[in-house]
Amino acid sequence: MAVTGAPAGWLQDWAASGSGENAHIGVLLVHGFTGSPASMRPWGEFLHSKGYTVRVPLLPGHGTVPEDLNKVKWQEWPSKVEYELNQLRTSCHVIFLIGLSMGGGTILNVAASHNDSITGLVLVNPMIHVKGVPAELAFFLSRFQKMRTSVGDDIKRPGITEWGYDALPTRGIHQLLKMLRVTRRNLKNVTIPVQLFHSVEDHTLPVTNTEIILSEIGSSYKTRIELVNSYHVATMDYDQELIFQNSLTFIESLTK
Repeated sequence: MAVTGAPAGWLQDWAASGSGENAHIGVLLVHGFTGSPASMRPWGEFLHSKGYTVRVPLLPGHGTVPEDLNKVKWQEWPSKVEYELNQLRTSCHVIFLIGLSMGGGTILNVAASHNDSITGLVLVNPMIHVKGVPAELAFFLSRFQKMRTSVGDDIKRPGITEWGYDALPTRGIHQLLKMLRVTRRNLKNVTIPVQLFHSVEDHTLPVTNTEIILSEIGSSYKTRIELVNSYHVATMDYDQELIFQNSLTFIESLTK
């Protein structure tokens, strides 16, 4: 697992204008912590093939070297999503947000104040907490150890990578936990329809993340789909087609 050798353009912001009757529908897909747009690019290309306008951003601190993730403040991640959201609004009046892992936590953070302009959310193994590790403890530990062993590339399919970092920046973790604390506090304010995919076997995040989101979110329309043949980075795993097709059905159900 490393950022070197990734396909050209897969570690950068990517956008594609839609076509036909779906061109006015925008979809923003957000990757996870230490990951990259590569984990969302195939999904974005699938939705673009159906005519949707798509954006797959690179979150601040990612796609370069792990040390850069230790220099980011958590507000930069939702700010990036807000920027991409505004870009979509220039040509789209219906918008969906999709997030993997920390990307799910980030779009939930943004959605809390944009219920009126977002039609739906799709979450894949979303992150809302790290059990037993408060932000204060993460801050303390980050003063002594700047990097930890990576938890990335939790993918069942052999030979597949999300082209992310091969180390875990601890100061970045502290910022992540600060964002998730704020996000969880505001879950009740998210009233947008939600589709959530959860891997039964996830070596990165426990199921408590899914349970917390579904129980505390303010949305009345929420569905949960279990993935039985994928690990954490399910968007690149064996259940990829199931995720893509069900997300398409979800989007169509709210736009037709």
